Amino acid sequence: MSVQQITSSSSPTGDSLQINQVSQLERHGYLFGKKLTASLSPFLHDVIYKALGYNWGQVRLDSADIDGFLQLAQHPDFYGASVTMPNKVAIIPYLDELTEECRDVGACNTLYLRERDGRRIFCGANTDVIGIRDSFYQNIESPDAVFHNKPALVVGGGGAARSAIYALRKKMQATTIYLVNRDEAEVEAVIADCVSRGYGDGLLHVKSVSQASSLEAPGAIVACVPDFEPVTEEEITTRAVTEAFLDKPQKGAILEMCYNPTPFTKLGAIAEDKGWKVILGTEALIYQGLEQDKYWTGKTLEEMPIEKVHVAIAEKVAQRAEAKL
Repeated sequence: MSVQQITSSSSPTGDSLQINQVSQLERHGYLFGKKLTASLSPFLHDVIYKALGYNWGQVRLDSADIDGFLQLAQHPDFYGASVTMPNKVAIIPYLDELTEECRDVGACNTLYLRERDGRRIFCGANTDVIGIRDSFYQNIESPDAVFHNKPALVVGGGGAARSAIYALRKKMQATTIYLVNRDEAEVEAVIADCVSRGYGDGLLHVKSVSQASSLEAPGAIVACVPDFEPVTEEEITTRAVTEAFLDKPQKGAILEMCYNPTPFTKLGAIAEDKGWKVILGTEALIYQGLEQDKYWTGKTLEEMPIEKVHVAIAEKVAQRAEAKL
């Protein structure tokens, strides 16, 4: 399978590279997954590469065909890939090495290359974890005092919630981690998965306002749910429990992971009104992307164009939000 064949079948749009541009690049990578139209990943990495003076680019590859993708990855100019759903878990058996975060979370969002015994090997990382950690640590003064040995809260029960739990426990030294979600079975599955992977101690499903009111305030909150008004009884209860934590006199920081169509969410507005530091979901996007490019380019975070990326992403998100009005 050729670059031309697979990029043609994926019908790249928006900020992704067109077929005739790929051959003009010194190096190319992929955003590999499904439903990629709204992803800002190619745009983010393009900003980084231009600032670094690299003639590199990332192509949207709308596919779940891992064998076909791995054929493309043999190209001598391939540098790596951002991996998204539904491929984050499915690709792991095909990889030669995994970082600790990737292995423990059980999901890969970054494929990078290394050499072993004269041959190219495929390695997997999970930079979502670092994106969550750095969203807090780059936006809070004295973060260790705010987060270490304090409870934390995760709202939601999907893959992002698992990465959040790992980041809070392993990277931010949270003690008890409260879980709030509309689906009890999802929470039970998350707890069982985290326990089986070695970082599930101290997870507590908080089911009611009265229970939340009796607990110590969290230092960090990660919200991993879409931005919509609660409608069902379970959704209304979840919002009420979350607000019970926000109402506590001790305030911390909340990372609102949702940023599409806008990072300025209803829950974020509620938290800000109650005195919490609100960190936009675009921060997690930015810092997980910067971490990816550390693997691909060998640059340190200090060598990355962090401010340019922040400005470019803010402008792009504002344009999208305005277009939806």
